[in-house]
Amino acid sequence: MESSNDAKYAEQRKMLAGKPYFGGDPYLTELRKQSQERAAKLATVRHEPAKYSAVIRELLGSVGDDNAIMESPMFFDYGCNTHVGKRFQMNISCTILDCARVDIGDDVLFGPCVKIFTAEHPVDPAARLAGVESARSIKIGNNVWVGGSAIILPGVTIGNSVTVGAGSVVTKDIPDNVVVAGNPARIIKHV
Repeated sequence: MESSNDAKYAEQRKMLAGKPYFGGDPYLTELRKQSQERAAKLATVRHEPAKYSAVIRELLGSVGDDNAIMESPMFFDYGCNTHVGKRFQMNISCTILDCARVDIGDDVLFGPCVKIFTAEHPVDPAARLAGVESARSIKIGNNVWVGGSAIILPGVTIGNSVTVGAGSVVTKDIPDNVVVAGNPARIIKHV
């Protein structure tokens, strides 16, 4: 028999395992609320370096160093499922729906309004009405620049030394040392 404590975390475990889960689960709802509160707190300490780094560490799952710059406003579903490397920089109005793990390497730059979506909703209308969703992890390598308003979709891996052009929609894996652009994003140059 499942304990009440196990039941509390059941949907979160399913979510992180990439299995269908109920997004309206009370515990997941509370975690999203906490993430929103931490993101709002980050905005209030932006120009206080000691506090700023500490709040970033509270918000995210892990941070490579104290040199991360994350401009407000920003939105995370959970924050704790996002892991960033050294010297991460995120411009204003970015969204990371981290229902699955998001790994971001060292020296990564996000332009304004970048969107990282791990969450997926069913195409079956009945399943969608039932509140079922799933998520797939996203990985971004080292030395990547993601241009403004680019969107990275669930399950994508972006290699090292990649530039993603502004407004691009990344729907599939991207190898190392390329520039991609468009909807869907395509390789336009090897570097």
